[in-house]
Amino acid sequence: MKKILLLLALSVSYMTTAFAQEGTDSVATESAKPKPKFARATFNSTRIINMQSVEIVTKGNLQILINHHFGYFWDKDRGEKTGEVFNQRFRQNAANLFGLNTGVAHTYISLDYSPTSWANLGIAATGRTGYEGWAKFKLLRQQTGVKNIPISIAWYSMANIYTQKKEVNEFTDNRWSFLHQLLIARKFSNKFSLQLMPTVIHFNIVPYGINNSNMVWSMGMAGKYKLTSKLNLTFEYARQLNMYENLISKNGAILNYNPDLLSAGLEINTGGHLFQFFIGNTVDGSNIDHLARNNSAIKDGKFAMGFTLNRSLSLKK
Repeated sequence: MKKILLLLALSVSYMTTAFAQEGTDSVATESAKPKPKFARATFNSTRIINMQSVEIVTKGNLQILINHHFGYFWDKDRGEKTGEVFNQRFRQNAANLFGLNTGVAHTYISLDYSPTSWANLGIAATGRTGYEGWAKFKLLRQQTGVKNIPISIAWYSMANIYTQKKEVNEFTDNRWSFLHQLLIARKFSNKFSLQLMPTVIHFNIVPYGINNSNMVWSMGMAGKYKLTSKLNLTFEYARQLNMYENLISKNGAILNYNPDLLSAGLEINTGGHLFQFFIGNTVDGSNIDHLARNNSAIKDGKFAMGFTLNRSLSLKK
């Protein structure tokens, strides 16, 4: 009997030691398993300059954003660069504070909220009686560790309406337009991020003429370079691919737009607010006008200054 009890005790002791060893090995294996490391602050704002970025505000936060475009920095049409005419042109541009005091300014004011960590909803007043509403979704997030995903991807869809009628019997549907954008970004290092922006815009009505289309396509590229912990350089370039040459309006006028959009800016992060100061060849507030109806030519020096201010407020309890 003593031998049987001794054998049972030895068996229990062995099994306890084995299970304890297995548990230790399991914990060690779990701790050794790599954890996901997500790319953070690919961009510091939901907008780079005029275009959207892959970022959205934090879940439960409301963002207030004000974007302001002034008049043209330099008006080349005031004379030739010769003698007194050039001096007159310089004096006139200086009197207008190089676009800051021309009386031409377009302001974009928006509110957006993130109900989840992957979705954002917003509304905006775009100036000139225009309004917008949108939704942005995070589809993929750059990360290393358990999974190696080299890029972040987001989808942005926006509806725009001009509320002011241009004609007496104009239908409301004619004043709607829609933008869909795929945002593909990569944070290459702690300092440099790059984003591609294939875009399609749909107009419910288009000018008359040959080869006109309701669909306007464009391709854009934007980037950020980190100078210090609080300063970033940003840039944007977009190229309209169709519907910008020799369009014919209802009254027979020929319309031509400038397909290239170029902007550069300086971003300042104060902790509570994010300021962006920029210069670019547009004075408009909406991406619809930026990417499908841009009237400012780079070759003519049609550049204007502007700024963006945004502030996020937590609505969580």
